[in-house]
Amino acid sequence: MTREEPFETDRTTPVDDHPEQAISLSQALLEPRIVIENTQPLLDGGLFAVKATVGEAVTVSSKVYADGHDTLAVRLNWRQAHSRRWHCVPMQFVGNDLWQGAFSVSEQGPHLFSIEAWIDPFATYCHDLEKKFTASLDVSLELKEGQLFIEQNIARSDGPLREQLRALHKRLPTLPVEEQVTLLLHADTALLMAEADHRMYLSRSPEYPLDVERLQARFASWYELFPRSITDDPERHGTFNDVQQRLPMIRDMGFDVLYFPPIHPIGMRYRKGRNNALQAEPGDPGSPYAIGSEEGGHEAIHSELGSREDFRRLVAAAAEHGLEIALDFAIQCSQDHPWLKEHPGWFSWRPDGSIRYAENPPKKYQDIVNVDFYAAESVPSLWLALRDVVLGWVAEGVTMFRVDNPHTKPLPFWHWLIANVRSQHPQVIFLAEAFTKPAMMARLGKVGYSQSYSYFTWRNTKAELQSYFEELNQPPWCWCYRPNFFVNTPDINPYFLHESGRAGFLIRAALATMGSGLWGMYSGFELCEATPIPGKEEYLDSEKYQIRPRDFTAPGNIIAVIAQLNRIRRQNPALQTHLGLACYNAWNDNILYFGKRTANRDNFILIAVSLDPHNAQEAQFELPLWELGLDDNADTRGEDLMTGHRWTWHGKTQWMRIEPWHLPFGIWRIEKAL
Repeated sequence: MTREEPFETDRTTPVDDHPEQAISLSQALLEPRIVIENTQPLLDGGLFAVKATVGEAVTVSSKVYADGHDTLAVRLNWRQAHSRRWHCVPMQFVGNDLWQGAFSVSEQGPHLFSIEAWIDPFATYCHDLEKKFTASLDVSLELKEGQLFIEQNIARSDGPLREQLRALHKRLPTLPVEEQVTLLLHADTALLMAEADHRMYLSRSPEYPLDVERLQARFASWYELFPRSITDDPERHGTFNDVQQRLPMIRDMGFDVLYFPPIHPIGMRYRKGRNNALQAEPGDPGSPYAIGSEEGGHEAIHSELGSREDFRRLVAAAAEHGLEIALDFAIQCSQDHPWLKEHPGWFSWRPDGSIRYAENPPKKYQDIVNVDFYAAESVPSLWLALRDVVLGWVAEGVTMFRVDNPHTKPLPFWHWLIANVRSQHPQVIFLAEAFTKPAMMARLGKVGYSQSYSYFTWRNTKAELQSYFEELNQPPWCWCYRPNFFVNTPDINPYFLHESGRAGFLIRAALATMGSGLWGMYSGFELCEATPIPGKEEYLDSEKYQIRPRDFTAPGNIIAVIAQLNRIRRQNPALQTHLGLACYNAWNDNILYFGKRTANRDNFILIAVSLDPHNAQEAQFELPLWELGLDDNADTRGEDLMTGHRWTWHGKTQWMRIEPWHLPFGIWRIEKAL
């Protein structure tokens, strides 16, 4: 048997090897006793605002705990950023130190929310009193303690509250023991005592930002067209007045946003010809993205489209049809833009004196040049000029902007510009045309973009779509990013549509309209236009470089189906956001089957989309009865929202057959059977 030697330390070495981590007694005494941590929703520790819309419930959760077994009170507070008036609601304990609360706001603009917690001695007392009384123990001393609690709160109260507490204190000893216990444990007593409570060991979280926008930031249907193509003659340039004639048809399809590519003067130097030819032929209109000529720049209107008064009439007429006009904000200039002469210091110049034009080797864009945001002469004059361009169009009634390639411009610029514009006009919505890396797409949402283009355009298989839909419903994406599911754009003619025919267009329309509260389509999609440049995701005879009249009543169009899809979206709140989506079992890899539901399940939509545009597909599938609180053998009612047909489902496992020559999808509303 050996004897343990006493532990010895080198007395020349400090006990604390990391003195910079030491904490003094005075510091320890100032630290909060109650822990508030892991608060959600939160972006980068509160550096950026979480997104919400007016009337939308914002659910906040946090881990809140302290030493010992005292009962805590936890409260959720929120206010407008410019107001000093807080609103509050108690948070509920949901287990394992997790507390949860929710609120909604009715005003647009920046808000703040925070959490505060304190030890509630009276609630702790009531918890112990109830346990002892239920166990038939003597509670005479506890009743005296209850009277003492009331006396203490009387001393710290005044007015009506003090009188109510006095009446409670006077009444309590006159009652039998059982009634005293009942009175002390009554909810009204708890409210009085909570109002008088001095909030022992009160702890507060930081104030976290919340950006509240109008409903159209998360629920809108966008329709894109080139005003110059609204004509019956390729030799006659369409005008704003011509577009007015299209408004009823766009409205009847169910769209509420009408978006135009740039409407500004187009440069002549290096003007692009048809199909992106480097040399334009006489009469070629050029790309509207080559902004600027002697007529003006970003603040001006291309004269062939009409006058400023014509534009104002169009904005007013669109509003009468329930449509908002969205404009493209493209921060690039033709080589004829007035800024090149007025502000040459805003641009990059090469050693030979030529200007550096845009290029993405091997592609060259000689018809446009980019500004230099950090050139010596650009700060702050360029930033302010671009802000004033946006404000100028807001003054003309434009409250939505699709921003071209925002990921190629500085993030600090967007952070400042969007906040500056929305501080004056909180109704303004910015859509990021950002087909880029995930981190940048998310960051653009964090710095203020209301919504963004997305990877949806290239998600085709069941696995790809399911994974992407689910990802968008998870943090941090669900807090900072609202995807706008555009089915096509003037730049992107997706490969899936090239050979899929009418059924392929219906498949993509159903996925977009049901998958997100935001979706968009570029003019011609309703006509199933798909002729590509061979081997490329680009349209042959692209409208970006020529005027393209269309017959919008041509046979084979899908206008009626698009109108029905948009109508279903308006009638069902579950479809007015990309959130609340869950994928369910359908045993066929060619059928994507998912549900969209409101938080309380009062609106529950099931969507099944065949991803095969050529062949019929069948599958057994599961009804999510568990989400309705039903067992596997329960009956539910179904309604086909495309046809109006109704039926009763018996049990969880069902069967479907989808024939693309009819409709390649099904949309069903499910309810508990009465």
